[in-house]
Amino acid sequence: MDIIRTLEQEQLRDDLPFVSIGDHVKVHLKVKEGARERIQIFEGTVIAKKGSGLKETFTVRRISYGVGVERTIPVHSPIISNIEVVRKGKIRRAKLYYLRGRVGKAAKVREKLPTKK
Repeated sequence: MDIIRTLEQEQLRDDLPFVSIGDHVKVHLKVKEGARERIQIFEGTVIAKKGSGLKETFTVRRISYGVGVERTIPVHSPIISNIEVVRKGKIRRAKLYYLRGRVGKAAKVREKLPTKK
């Protein structure tokens, strides 16, 4: 088990910001098309986080042309170039699956106000 744990430790990423549920994020993904590689931005709300260690994932949801699109992204994946947290969300649930049934302003997540230090 120690061999597996050491191999996993080598692949863990610590250069990405902490993303919590309810945050509105821009995930910069590397997309390979033939010999070319480009960066595609997937912007949306984080509705779930699962797993731990190397198997940790988060699900981002956005509305594209009136259709809900969700993408589950491994946190430690090499296809992630960068993650930008656009705004922090104020939520009281661990999973925001209820947003799937909502449209328009009802699907908004309130913004967390910055705290004074």
